Amino acid sequence: MILVTGGAGYIGSHCVLSLLEKGEDVVVFDSLELGHQETVDTLKLNFPKNFIDFIKGNLQNYDEINEVFNLHKIDAVVHFAAFSQVGESVKNPQKYYFNNVYGSLNLFKAMLEHDVKKIVFSSTAATYGEPEYIPIDEKHPQNPINPYGNTKLMIERILDDYDKAYGLKNVRLRYFNVAGADEKSRIGEWHEPETHLIPNILKSTFSGGKTFQMFGTDYNTVDGTCVRDYINVEDLINAHLSALDYLNNGGETNYFNLGTTDGNSVKQVFTACEKVTGKDIPVEVKGRRAGDPASLVADNKKAKEVLKWTPDKTLEDSVKSAYKWEKVLQERLERQAK
Repeated sequence: MILVTGGAGYIGSHCVLSLLEKGEDVVVFDSLELGHQETVDTLKLNFPKNFIDFIKGNLQNYDEINEVFNLHKIDAVVHFAAFSQVGESVKNPQKYYFNNVYGSLNLFKAMLEHDVKKIVFSSTAATYGEPEYIPIDEKHPQNPINPYGNTKLMIERILDDYDKAYGLKNVRLRYFNVAGADEKSRIGEWHEPETHLIPNILKSTFSGGKTFQMFGTDYNTVDGTCVRDYINVEDLINAHLSALDYLNNGGETNYFNLGTTDGNSVKQVFTACEKVTGKDIPVEVKGRRAGDPASLVADNKKAKEVLKWTPDKTLEDSVKSAYKWEKVLQERLERQAK
């Protein structure tokens, strides 16, 4: 049985979906502060013959997470639960340190108390900070430039210490930019407010139009706009399942970048969105934002070699599935508003 923390959120719910498709028994633990009950209900509805238990709780409350292990015989954990907005972490670091770090410590304590020694951790490319070279491999120095990145790096270091002291085997997966949705549009990205580029572009096509601000067109990139590595969420989750297999087969603690090695510029993302939606999206060009690196692209050779994982979806694939999901979500929100 697999415990998925943050399993009612965007990436976590896609992991739950893939685990259920594999026939795994799953326990979802989520505070619903960022996740959605409707997402859990959808998963239960689509997999009526599978075992899926949802437990509402907060990792900052040790008793709540410990009770999960009292109720269920957990074999391994996939840990997504976290706050992840960089700007908010700068304004309110205390919120991030308590939730992300203290919450993780409570989870690890409960795991050790119940002799659960395998965990896949949702980390981030933000642990690297400003890139010293591109593409970024796992040997790149980790020097976060914001509290969010600091919390994730702290957890990585805690996991190293817990492995050495207690034998807590772990795989840390450092994401770049995640995009797309379930191909069957059962679940998808649903943030309030939405801060990610692709869903925000797509949302504008449903609300009478919106002018988007493009920050910086004078970078040393293919077309002058920032380049980012967009990894499809289904490809991303396949890496999590491979990481679980790796640990189940006796793999040692390790860490991997999850990206495509192919960056896409902001202009290329807009072009892909216009192509998929068939709509022109007005853009207002602004100056550079402080702290935006010109390019952030992953070197994923290590994940390919060790986890036998290869992403195969393109940016356009991600935009297509995100657009299909956005239509479903907009219809759902309209029904709820009536």
